Amino acid sequence: MSHAAANQPPRRYKQFIQRFPKLGAAHDLCDEAGAEGPLDPKTCSLIKIGLAIGAGLESAVKAHVRKARRHGATVAEIEQTIAQAMTTVGFPRTVAAWSWMFEQLDREQADEAQPRDVDPTSTP
Repeated sequence: MSHAAANQPPRRYKQFIQRFPKLGAAHDLCDEAGAEGPLDPKTCSLIKIGLAIGAGLESAVKAHVRKARRHGATVAEIEQTIAQAMTTVGFPRTVAAWSWMFEQLDREQADEAQPRDVDPTSTP
């Protein structure tokens, strides 16, 4: 599996967007609106990890970890971002987010290990 394929959204996300294309377009517009300004995409992704931690949103943490990596963030930068949350959201939520980061990184590693002729978007 190519590195690009490992950075693709999860299959269920893609299925949801196919089923509800207008919601997908609205989601894309929100992402574009948030990109306005002087911050680079990596910094924006790191900020969104922090926001997702504060909201307690596991899937959003994982999505923004994936996006941050796609924009060049290192694991150490993502870990620092997560660690910054502790004094605001507490130790348990911070450790949970750190765990979610590793779940996402493990998923990407597993995706990369798949044979190249397997379509990761196909349903079993």
